[in-house]
Amino acid sequence: MPALADLGAASVMATAESEDEAIAWLAKHKGQWELAVVDLFLRQGTGLGVVQWRNGRAANQRVVVLTNYPTQATRIACKDAGADRLFDKSTELEEFFEYCLSRHREG
Repeated sequence: MPALADLGAASVMATAESEDEAIAWLAKHKGQWELAVVDLFLRQGTGLGVVQWRNGRAANQRVVVLTNYPTQATRIACKDAGADRLFDKSTELEEFFEYCLSRHREG
Protein backbone atom coordinates (compact mmCIF):
# COMPACT_ATOMS: atom_id res chain seq x y z
CA MET A 1 0.00 0.00 0.00
CA PRO A 2 2.76 2.52 0.68
CA ALA A 3 4.04 1.96 -2.86
CA LEU A 4 0.59 2.75 -4.25
CA ALA A 5 0.43 5.95 -2.25
CA ASP A 6 3.93 6.87 -3.48
CA LEU A 7 2.63 6.85 -7.04
CA GLY A 8 1.05 10.16 -6.21
CA ALA A 9 -1.85 9.42 -8.50
CA ALA A 10 -3.36 6.84 -6.18
CA SER A 11 -4.94 7.06 -2.80
CA VAL A 12 -5.90 4.02 -0.79
CA MET A 13 -9.49 4.52 0.29
CA ALA A 14 -9.93 1.35 2.35
CA THR A 15 -8.55 -2.06 3.18
CA ALA A 16 -10.40 -5.19 4.18
CA GLU A 17 -9.25 -8.44 5.73
CA SER A 18 -12.30 -10.49 4.84
CA GLU A 19 -14.55 -11.12 1.87
CA ASP A 20 -17.62 -9.84 3.73
CA GLU A 21 -15.84 -6.65 4.83
CA ALA A 22 -14.60 -5.93 1.30
CA ILE A 23 -17.98 -6.50 -0.30
CA ALA A 24 -19.72 -4.38 2.34
CA TRP A 25 -17.33 -1.48 1.68
CA LEU A 26 -17.73 -1.74 -2.10
CA ALA A 27 -21.51 -1.83 -1.75
CA LYS A 28 -21.57 1.18 0.56
CA HIS A 29 -19.28 3.21 -1.72
CA LYS A 30 -20.78 2.44 -5.14
CA GLY A 31 -19.38 4.76 -7.77
CA GLN A 32 -16.79 6.24 -5.39
CA TRP A 33 -13.82 4.08 -6.36
CA GLU A 34 -11.94 3.48 -9.61
CA LEU A 35 -9.80 0.44 -8.94
CA ALA A 36 -10.20 -2.41 -6.47
CA VAL A 37 -7.02 -4.42 -5.83
CA VAL A 38 -7.87 -7.85 -4.48
CA ASP A 39 -5.68 -10.49 -2.86
CA LEU A 40 -6.98 -14.05 -3.16
CA PHE A 41 -6.13 -15.03 0.42
CA LEU A 42 -8.22 -13.33 3.08
CA ARG A 43 -8.88 -14.08 6.75
CA GLN A 44 -12.47 -15.00 5.87
CA GLY A 45 -13.72 -15.99 2.45
CA THR A 46 -11.65 -15.51 -0.66
CA GLY A 47 -10.67 -12.77 -3.00
CA LEU A 48 -12.58 -14.60 -5.72
CA GLY A 49 -15.79 -13.83 -3.84
CA VAL A 50 -14.86 -10.15 -3.87
CA VAL A 51 -14.05 -10.26 -7.57
CA GLN A 52 -17.39 -11.94 -8.32
CA TRP A 53 -19.31 -9.18 -6.57
CA ARG A 54 -20.66 -6.95 -9.31
CA ASN A 55 -23.70 -5.32 -7.76
CA GLY A 56 -23.45 -1.69 -8.74
CA ARG A 57 -20.01 -1.84 -10.35
CA ALA A 58 -19.86 0.85 -13.03
CA ALA A 59 -18.32 0.26 -16.44
CA ASN A 60 -15.31 2.45 -15.60
CA GLN A 61 -14.52 0.64 -12.33
CA ARG A 62 -11.85 -2.03 -12.53
CA VAL A 63 -11.01 -5.00 -10.32
CA VAL A 64 -7.54 -6.51 -10.43
CA VAL A 65 -6.01 -9.40 -8.53
CA LEU A 66 -2.52 -9.16 -7.05
CA THR A 67 -1.28 -12.60 -6.01
CA ASN A 68 1.73 -14.79 -5.24
CA TYR A 69 0.02 -17.75 -6.95
CA PRO A 70 -0.47 -16.82 -10.62
CA THR A 71 -0.98 -20.33 -11.93
CA GLN A 72 -2.89 -20.84 -15.15
CA ALA A 73 -5.82 -22.21 -13.13
CA THR A 74 -5.78 -19.10 -10.92
CA ARG A 75 -5.70 -16.82 -13.96
CA ILE A 76 -8.67 -18.63 -15.51
CA ALA A 77 -10.65 -18.58 -12.25
CA CYS A 78 -10.03 -14.86 -11.79
CA LYS A 79 -11.00 -14.04 -15.36
CA ASP A 80 -14.15 -16.18 -15.07
CA ALA A 81 -14.99 -14.39 -11.80
CA GLY A 82 -14.80 -11.03 -13.55
CA ALA A 83 -11.29 -9.73 -12.82
CA ASP A 84 -10.04 -7.22 -15.34
CA ARG A 85 -6.41 -8.23 -14.79
CA LEU A 86 -4.21 -10.46 -12.64
CA PHE A 87 -0.67 -9.52 -11.60
CA ASP A 88 2.02 -11.69 -10.02
CA LYS A 89 3.36 -9.99 -6.87
CA SER A 90 6.83 -11.39 -7.40
CA THR A 91 7.37 -10.68 -11.11
CA GLU A 92 4.74 -8.22 -12.36
CA LEU A 93 4.79 -5.34 -9.89
CA GLU A 94 6.10 -2.86 -12.48
CA GLU A 95 3.25 -3.82 -14.81
CA PHE A 96 0.81 -3.47 -11.91
CA PHE A 97 2.03 0.03 -11.07
CA GLU A 98 1.91 1.04 -14.73
CA TYR A 99 -1.66 -0.28 -14.92
CA CYS A 100 -2.60 1.82 -11.88
CA LEU A 101 -1.03 4.92 -13.44
CA SER A 102 -2.72 4.31 -16.78
CA ARG A 103 -6.10 4.00 -15.04
CA HIS A 104 -5.47 7.39 -13.40
CA ARG A 105 -4.51 8.98 -16.73
CA GLU A 106 -7.68 7.58 -18.36
CA GLY A 107 -9.90 8.82 -15.55
